[in-house]
Amino acid sequence: MTNAIDISGLRKTYRAQGNAPAKEALKGIDLSIPSGSIFGLLGPNGAGKSTLINILAGLVNKTAGKVTIWGFDQDVNPRQSRAAIGVMPQELNMDPFFTPRASLEVQAGLYGVPKSERWTDELLELVGLTDQANAYARNLSGGMRRRLLLAKALVHRPQILVLDEPTAGVDITLREMLWNNVRRLNQAGMTIILTTHYLEEAEQMCDEIAIINHGELIVRQGTRELLGRADGKTLIIDSGGRARIPDLPAGARAEWRDDGRLAISYPPSRIRADQLLDALRGAGVPIIDVASEQPDLEDVFVEMTRD
Repeated sequence: MTNAIDISGLRKTYRAQGNAPAKEALKGIDLSIPSGSIFGLLGPNGAGKSTLINILAGLVNKTAGKVTIWGFDQDVNPRQSRAAIGVMPQELNMDPFFTPRASLEVQAGLYGVPKSERWTDELLELVGLTDQANAYARNLSGGMRRRLLLAKALVHRPQILVLDEPTAGVDITLREMLWNNVRRLNQAGMTIILTTHYLEEAEQMCDEIAIINHGELIVRQGTRELLGRADGKTLIIDSGGRARIPDLPAGARAEWRDDGRLAISYPPSRIRADQLLDALRGAGVPIIDVASEQPDLEDVFVEMTRD
């Protein structure tokens, strides 16, 4: 199978309620997600990401369009398409009087997983909750509850796992554990769809990234290619001390950093680094050392979602 998910002409309009007018949350999204990939779905708050995820999960009805999940048309085979996907939600909603073991057993029952095919103990071990398997959920820390949500999303062994802001509000240790688990699942063939506001995570983890804004698909590209769209680099100059900043080519901006180094931002499509260095030398600015900083995903994201 080439694609885990195919989306064509997807629209969602929420009806007017009271004084609030109708809202078009998704405006004809066309998107394919390759099977076996780690795919980032990014966008500002209110961009339509949650609506899209809820449609994939079968929790929200679309207004128009076609959604195919693991080869199953969502309209023709809703049960099979729902079984192919597991969602780890952002909200920490769970019964406070259920233990992790009981929560997983109930979730497996809801998906119709026969008792002989359940892997509750393995899931508890995978997410590091074996020692808390019989503790009430109300006594679990926020990080433990988030791990339990991951386990619940996996009870039916889905081919596709959606992680909705999985590391929001968690410490660095839990974050590293989560990403290690995600890498293992992906290496075993699972397709991962990630939404996150921690753009450095998306940059490190994702093979491809789609950016949604105002209900529209702005861009979908490989992560490395997407980073290449940012027309901006920064030269870091160690001159042994502050000096007067000379006139630089139009489009370049220079400022002294707190560590005493000079940072020059410039668009490489119009200005070459050697032009900047020549301008510094011509003004008598000593150049002891030179380093370069590349744009990151946050730079690209801000540039592409700027209204």
